[in-house]
Amino acid sequence: MVALTDLRRTAADAAVWDIAATICDPEIPVLTIEDLGVLRDAHVTETGQAVVTITPTYSGCPAMDAIRDDVTTALRASGYDDVAVRLVLAPAWTTDWMSDGGKAKLAEYGIAPPTGTAAAGPVRIGLSVKCPQCSSLNTREMTRFGSTSCKALYVCNDCREPFDYFKVH
Repeated sequence: MVALTDLRRTAADAAVWDIAATICDPEIPVLTIEDLGVLRDAHVTETGQAVVTITPTYSGCPAMDAIRDDVTTALRASGYDDVAVRLVLAPAWTTDWMSDGGKAKLAEYGIAPPTGTAAAGPVRIGLSVKCPQCSSLNTREMTRFGSTSCKALYVCNDCREPFDYFKVH
């Protein structure tokens, strides 16, 4: 049986999560930090502090400062005076944490979503990347690093359009 205080704590935690989950990634504004899997935890402490834990897609990701500030602003605007946003590096973020909805949003936005799952070791294999414009698999990597570290720049050999590919990580 769940105690009444446990139900209240669960509702309070869910409220903090729901607010943090609305924050968009500053580099890919169609994705929330929940879509990306960057949002790892949210809870309210016994003293009333709202605590949100995030994990960067890459160590040193410049978007983390903006995300921290946006989460803090959103929680304070919702009435939380005491807010802490914690950055956690372990376990390391992986594209496996992205939601299916987030991957669909990437494709709709014109960024090829990651394909496959993250490797358990330093394995690099060549995968066909579907063009988000025409759905062709006749694509090639132009450069390993695209507009951000987490994306590679590809071009479609059929429609000739360049596009970002969110790398499996």
